[in-house]
Amino acid sequence: MSNETKGKKGTKERDSKQTEKSATSETKTYYEIKAENLTPEEREFLEKYAGKLSPTTLRATWINDPNEHEDSPGQTLATQNPEVIKRWAKERQAVPATVPGTEHGDHLGVLTFDFPGYGGQKLQQVSWDEWLKTFKKRKLVFLFQEHMKNGKQSNFFHLDSPSREHD
Repeated sequence: MSNETKGKKGTKERDSKQTEKSATSETKTYYEIKAENLTPEEREFLEKYAGKLSPTTLRATWINDPNEHEDSPGQTLATQNPEVIKRWAKERQAVPATVPGTEHGDHLGVLTFDFPGYGGQKLQQVSWDEWLKTFKKRKLVFLFQEHMKNGKQSNFFHLDSPSREHD
């Protein structure tokens, strides 16, 4: 990682993480939630897991309904709504999938999507029910783009987890 990349990453983290010393010299960390369009449940989720989620999740615009869309191309969006995720995947003809060999006993491993024409031979397609059950159980957040800045449809997505360590 270049110094320039490290510097940018540090700046992003400072945008969402703040520290404060109390009278007893304890240092407490507070995470600033700049996310927009949050339901009360989503705000509660972010407040509970703020220190365990990526800074991007804390700044994204949240989409709560399949009829809501980006404000501008390239915008980072977030959701936990199954219908929003299904709509996004359907628009791209993507099928819910997992990476074989990453299972945890009889539980699905790494969740992903099999996009047509993108060499998903090594992916195992799964049902929406299995995929969404695992998504909910792991308390994941679906970060995504609808379009790239140039206006073309984007297949970008990332699953954020309060159980995963973030740099």
